[in-house]
Formats: sequence, structure tokens, C-alpha cells
Amino acid sequence: MLGGMVTRRRAETRGRLLDAALRVFAAKGWGQVRIEEICDAAGYTRGAFYSNFDSLDELFFALYDERADLIATQVTAALADPDPSFHHAVERAASTLLLDRDWLLIKTDFLLHAARHPDVAGRLAEHRARLREAIEQRLASTPLTLPAALPDVPAAARAVIAAYDGVTVQLLLDADAHAARTWLTQLLNALLVR
Repeated sequence: MLGGMVTRRRAETRGRLLDAALRVFAAKGWGQVRIEEICDAAGYTRGAFYSNFDSLDELFFALYDERADLIATQVTAALADPDPSFHHAVERAASTLLLDRDWLLIKTDFLLHAARHPDVAGRLAEHRARLREAIEQRLASTPLTLPAALPDVPAAARAVIAAYDGVTVQLLLDADAHAARTWLTQLLNALLVR
């Protein structure tokens, strides 16, 4: 019983640190945050941080994995709808995809950090590759006939990520989530629907 309580408490601590990190990173910017600020926002000490994460980079990757899993779940749910039309699946995916401005600010800050640190860039590339593979699996499981400009499912997955990245940059600038979803739907339909 004690082991289950410790595991549950540790998971709660980790979750509160991740939630606090999301808020603090969004408010101050990735490179401007100290570990103590995240601990203060979560109500913990540095010891709690270091019992869960080795560094701010590791904490970011935990956030990234959490968000990537959420996006993959959203895409899976959208493609699992009984309506077989891929056009409708694109609309469902765009309407449910995570377009969280705070997360996009953090991700953009971290991308700049990674671009200046090759070891971090390598880890980020691995994470993005896993996300791309998840999208490839979802696309491969649909009755999709790709346009000639996209020779295969991996190329289509890269195009989906590029469209998503482009729309999220626009969202950062104008803070209009409705317009971002509309643009994403239009781009994905233009890319994927023949």
C-alpha cells in the first residue's frame, strides 16, 4: 500500500511541476526561467524538482511528450469517426487539434534554444520524428489517395507537420484560434484531399 501512495504522490508532484512550468515558461519565456521559479509556482522545493527531472531541458521534453501524445490522441479520434470521408476527417482533426498559444510560445522559445545547442537539437529531432511517425501511421490507416505532389505517406506526414507549424506561427502573431483552425483545414485539404 505504501508503494502505491508514494507512486501516486510522485506522479502528482510531477504533474504539478509540469503544470507550473507551462504557466511560468509561457509568461516569462523559455530562457528566462529558473528552476526555483517553477518550484515556487508549483509549491515545491528544488528537491522535488530534482527528484523528477535532471534539468529544465528534461522538463521541456516531458511537456513535449505530453503535448505530442495529446495531439496524436486528437488525430486518432478524428480519423476514427464513422464518416469515411477524408475531407470530413481533416475538418474534425483541425477542429480538435491543440492550438494552445501558451504552448506554442514555449515550443518556439525552446526551438531557438535547441538550434543553438546541438545535443538538445538532436533530442528534439527525435521527438519530432516520433510525432511524424504517429501521423504517418494515422494517414496509412485511412483510405487516402495522395495527390501526385506527395509521393508517399512519409511525405504527406511532413506536409501535415509543415502546415501545422505554419498555422501555429500565424496564431502566435494574431492570436485568432478560429482563423488558425480555418487555415489549417484549408491547407490540409489542399495538401491531402484529391
